[in-house]
Amino acid sequence: MLTLSILIPLLASLVLALTPGLGERAARWTAVTASAVPLVLLVFVWMRFDTSEGAPVFQSVAEVGWIPTLNVAWRVGVDGMSLAIALMSALLFLAAIAWPAEVLGRARLYYGWFLFLESVSLGLFLTLDLLVFYVFFDLSLVGMYFLICRWGHGQAQRAALKFFIYTLAGSLAILLAILGLVLASDPITFDMRELIARRPLGGADLRASLVLAGFLVGFAIKTPLVPFHTWLPPAHVDAPGPASAILAGVLLKMGTYGMVRVPLSMMPDAFARYALPIGIIAVISILWGALVAYAQPNLKRRIAYTSVNHMGYTVLGIAAAGALAVNGSEAGRQLALTGAVTEMVAHGLITGALFLIAGAFWRRTEDYELSHYGGLASVAPKLSAMTILAAFASLGLPALAGFVAEFQIFAGTFAVYPWLAAIGLLGIVITAALFLTMVQQLFFGPLPEDGRAFPDLDATETWVLGALLLLVVLIGVYPRWLLDLIAAGAAPITGAG
Repeated sequence: MLTLSILIPLLASLVLALTPGLGERAARWTAVTASAVPLVLLVFVWMRFDTSEGAPVFQSVAEVGWIPTLNVAWRVGVDGMSLAIALMSALLFLAAIAWPAEVLGRARLYYGWFLFLESVSLGLFLTLDLLVFYVFFDLSLVGMYFLICRWGHGQAQRAALKFFIYTLAGSLAILLAILGLVLASDPITFDMRELIARRPLGGADLRASLVLAGFLVGFAIKTPLVPFHTWLPPAHVDAPGPASAILAGVLLKMGTYGMVRVPLSMMPDAFARYALPIGIIAVISILWGALVAYAQPNLKRRIAYTSVNHMGYTVLGIAAAGALAVNGSEAGRQLALTGAVTEMVAHGLITGALFLIAGAFWRRTEDYELSHYGGLASVAPKLSAMTILAAFASLGLPALAGFVAEFQIFAGTFAVYPWLAAIGLLGIVITAALFLTMVQQLFFGPLPEDGRAFPDLDATETWVLGALLLLVVLIGVYPRWLLDLIAAGAAPITGAG
């Protein structure tokens, strides 16, 4: 099932590319159908996933040999963390593809690139081979580059080029680190399960530190963390709304998921040595992202900088989870890691919805300036309600998904680095301020004269946003079904299981 989840979108993208007579409506429904299949398949995998004590960490494993001399193979399988992120990603791709978009007369190529990007994104989260992981990591750049460059607006080509060059440089650092890690293993293998079990670069000597640095720099660029974040705002602002939703909701998670899956799991001793500096950088990202977002007068740029802030929360949880074990810290470290992965899922759903909402504004007015709006609650009540709910979820209001994730991150971090957690909490206050002012500027106050003709959400937009935000509420009200799944994968990493 996992292999089919990767191959079906890829095959559908080839069909779209090789069928020149396909109209826009047919191309869209082909893409929607093809993107729904992986979600259904992953739900079946989830229903069969065993979270009980003593169950295998990686399940639904399939393997086919590829390069036997290097022990490289087509290996797929999931633990609780990767399955949760893959499910979120499949849902967000379906939402983004179903979202009404300006395809500029190139519907087949637009939907084809989306399906290609879905295939490689799911492949990265589902693979158990480190070389295949790197291949998917690199190919994701190609799909997003063309979506921004060909269907973006403003300085889209410049933004796409900056995105590609920045993240390609990061991927090259990851490639060097992979080679350093694998060559330290005897015999050589790219099997992630073997590398996690062997931990070939034990300790924290110079070699291990350099390999760790390669991984952390590459994944920090993708996440992104300060000071590697400068590619993100222009890429978001100039990308079409659905592409921004995938960039924030899925592609950024490749960085944080990579930190957990590779250096944290395969090099825990080296990671523990540098966990505190990683946590400090995470707190800087939390505060910097929130403060800069608060200063943005552009709707989409403001949402973009909140991703720097929220990914900082995620990395703070990862740093706490990888810290040196002290008496009684195992439960706190597992709580921090569970919260970090929950934040990946919550951020994907919430910020994905926010970027789709920003796309709805652009589709109606081609304008992101907050000062040009006001009073829209009186003419667009559905858009107002959806935006307010997403904004409250992003600022961490209780009973919504963001609160569940952030509470666990800070509770777990307090057990390890209490002063870092205390400073990081300031980010929540700033985030609340930036979202409340955004909501006030958009929906309350006097309605501009030209705002009376502002259309509310149509049926498709309402259903897509409703599905994403309903899940945000469900996770906030009853998170156990998600937390049990994630904890099954987090416990072996932190030594709590």
